Amino acid sequence: MNILLIVLLPFLFAWLPVLTVRSGRSHCAWMTAAPVLTALALLLSQAPAVFRGETLQTSWAWLPQVGLNFSLMIDGLGFMFALLILGIGLLVILYARYYLSDQDPMGRFYGFLLLFMGAMLGVVLSDNLILLTIFWELTSLSSFLLIGYWKHRADARQGARMALTITGAGGLAMLAGVILLGTIAGSFQISEVMQRADIIQASPWYLPMLVLILLGAFTKSAQFPFHFWLPHAMAAPTPVSAYLHSATMVKAGVFLLARLFPALAGTEEWFYLVSSAGTLTLLFGAYVALFQHDLKGLLAYSTISHLGLITLLFGLGTPLAAVAGVFHILNHATFKASLFMAAGIVDHETGTRDIRVLGGLFKYMPHTATLALVAAAAMAGVPLLNGFLSKEMFFAEVLHADQYGASGIILPILATLGGVFSVAYSLRFIHDVFFGKPGGELPNMPHEPPRYMKVPVEILVGLSLAVGIVPTIIIGGLLATAAGSVLLGELPHYSLAIWHGLNLPLLMSAIALAGGTLIYWQRAAVIRLHDTVWPRIEAKPLFDQAIAALRGLARWLERLLDNRSLQRYATYTLLSALALGALAMSGPLGPSFGELPRTPAAPIAWAVWALLIAGCLATVLLHRRRLVSIVVVGVVGLILSIGFAYLSAPDLALTQLSVELVTTILLLLALNLLPKESPRESGIGRRTRDGLIAAASGLGLGALVYAAMTRPLESISLFHLLQSKPGGGGTNVVNVILVDFRGFDTLGEITVLGIAALGVYAMLDKLREDVVAVDGSEARWPMMLQVGTRLLLPFALLVAAYIFLRGHNLPGGGFIAGLIASVALIMQYMASGTLWAAGRLWNDYRGMIAMGLLVATLTGIGSWFVGHPFLTSAFTYLKWPLVGKFEVASAIAFDLGVFLAVVGSVVLMLTRLGALREEPARRAGKEEN
Repeated sequence: MNILLIVLLPFLFAWLPVLTVRSGRSHCAWMTAAPVLTALALLLSQAPAVFRGETLQTSWAWLPQVGLNFSLMIDGLGFMFALLILGIGLLVILYARYYLSDQDPMGRFYGFLLLFMGAMLGVVLSDNLILLTIFWELTSLSSFLLIGYWKHRADARQGARMALTITGAGGLAMLAGVILLGTIAGSFQISEVMQRADIIQASPWYLPMLVLILLGAFTKSAQFPFHFWLPHAMAAPTPVSAYLHSATMVKAGVFLLARLFPALAGTEEWFYLVSSAGTLTLLFGAYVALFQHDLKGLLAYSTISHLGLITLLFGLGTPLAAVAGVFHILNHATFKASLFMAAGIVDHETGTRDIRVLGGLFKYMPHTATLALVAAAAMAGVPLLNGFLSKEMFFAEVLHADQYGASGIILPILATLGGVFSVAYSLRFIHDVFFGKPGGELPNMPHEPPRYMKVPVEILVGLSLAVGIVPTIIIGGLLATAAGSVLLGELPHYSLAIWHGLNLPLLMSAIALAGGTLIYWQRAAVIRLHDTVWPRIEAKPLFDQAIAALRGLARWLERLLDNRSLQRYATYTLLSALALGALAMSGPLGPSFGELPRTPAAPIAWAVWALLIAGCLATVLLHRRRLVSIVVVGVVGLILSIGFAYLSAPDLALTQLSVELVTTILLLLALNLLPKESPRESGIGRRTRDGLIAAASGLGLGALVYAAMTRPLESISLFHLLQSKPGGGGTNVVNVILVDFRGFDTLGEITVLGIAALGVYAMLDKLREDVVAVDGSEARWPMMLQVGTRLLLPFALLVAAYIFLRGHNLPGGGFIAGLIASVALIMQYMASGTLWAAGRLWNDYRGMIAMGLLVATLTGIGSWFVGHPFLTSAFTYLKWPLVGKFEVASAIAFDLGVFLAVVGSVVLMLTRLGALREEPARRAGKEEN
């Protein structure tokens, strides 16, 4: 339960800062930090078990048939990432308190931050591949909100859309890869998948699956060529950038590489795909970072480079490389978060991030400059800082990267070159900003920030320094535990000592420091050379062109397919169905029929069928006379109800009859907005074509149904008939299926119904002016109809209640009762007008929809608290005075939710349509006055 709370606490309290911001900014920050502190305390309480090598797991059944369970686990890797997410998240909350201006809606910012934090915790603590993918997509959605937080800025909106497009597309590819991986492994539980490397890597689907999963990891972690979204995400507030670049979002991709390392690594395909992407990203990001003039832009490209370094380490596939990758994840999180916060302080206090304008800030803000100096030195890999140790391990590993025929000298050279540029851009960050000459007038007079704005930077810089001096004491246990979870075996020998003697990795570090210093010293010439030879290709214009091309394709398809003609849409649909049906009939089964004996039809059945055919023909022939068409279609629906009753399906008959009544009312209301007759639009050629398509569709469907009914059928109906009473506590099998066996489907259906009702309400609201009462407006409503419907209302509601209460054992239920109650209410609006009814009846139907969905969902969630799957029904029998033995079922609460959602949706749509009907009369009344 502690694991579940760690993930859910940020979600559960995301609303808290929105409400508490009115009490003051500091109070809002404290209320945001409270659930994070609680989650961190719960996480730390699991530390002893995790450090002993245990994996803590918990699971709840969700959709076990498709392999989706709400399974969570805390192992060393998950613990490390959760610690970074919560720990740095707390520092970001404190930092943002002083960074955001009074004009920025702080409550909304903190709410988005908590949603994003919860999604990231779900990613790193998931023990189910599909669940991990769900949280993965939630990180894309919540980061979209954070990046686009300053929605008044075009660059923020564009950056958010770009990030969502790239990472969302990668997430879809990853979903396909995850499904393949789970299918190959025979399980979607991550803890089981990691144990089945031999089966996975021997599968012929290994390479397609690997490519799809890597697309998800590479897009999220901004690996080349998907890197370009990350610099544009710098339009977000600096607290967001510090969080996304250090402990979350971009680290999700490398987390996935680490999580699936035991199952996917160790093959030639893994080595070349992952290490190649990492090497290209390392060099490209390091080189481009040197020439950025925006402080955050420089740090963004440096993040891309360091993510490439981590990806390269995991791509090598060796145990020591994996340890080094985990180590650099930790180190990069601390120094990169502190650097972004320092850059935010500079921007906050000077009003600019342009390196060409900044300079000489040390004398104005020496404290901030010292902190930034230490953090930048850690990024550059200077000794006695944490970045030096993990880079030493990196250099040592690339020296031995000669597996699968790879040259043993190329990677060390490229890695050293990346280190050279890392030193160069780190020097530029420090010297040009704090020690160089100012390049222009600053918007604001620089000065130190508020005291507590520097505290997060001090903590992170202190950690970088402490890890660099005494790494074993500070981080040794955490690193060993996390790396052990990645390797799932005995850790290789490694040393966190500061000094390993004179060796090649030390020489590579020295070359990087010297080369980076030389490049920075000659930066003017290097920048001129870069401007001369570097192709001026911007990723954003290419991305915009690709999006424009997709929009153009969509518009072309729309012109081809969409001419606002229902006839064309129906034609395409029917022709597609005919083509698919013909393809199926040409298969092994062919067009032949089965051998089951035919049941002779009773004379009454022939009569009803003849009446049905006549009604259909009349609908076709009289379709231009709209009122007559509605009456004839109603006859067809009534005959179908009789057919259901004849075939011993009273529930379906009641439902069909209720739906037919509601539909007829809907059409009558719509008819008031249309001419009484539709014009003749189709020529003889089109009518002939439509007739042939209709005949082929009808004959084809009839042949398909006849072929199916004359063959043996293994139906699941026997299971429901046998289990309805003992399993669901009801003798009405149809209702038990709806509220118990297939309750999840019903919940989805009423959700869709509610969304559709709200959509109709919103669209019709644009077509209607507010209805204003005028003198004499009620005279147009027939008095007999008004009196009759008012007398019928209580009786109709009583019938609805009766149908509702009997539904578990006899024909009825929440859906049918909802339709009956809806008709009773709608008749009041039709008989007396919208104004009269709205003033006397309950009219918050949107709230009724929400209440219905809430009741149905809470009924399902209640099953979890007694250890059963979602929406498991329970029932018992009680002896009541006078009544006697009486059944009480939890399904009645779910059915109540269905009832409320149906009533709210139907009445909301029809009353809004009825209000449109009144508009001409209202205008006429105004003109007469």
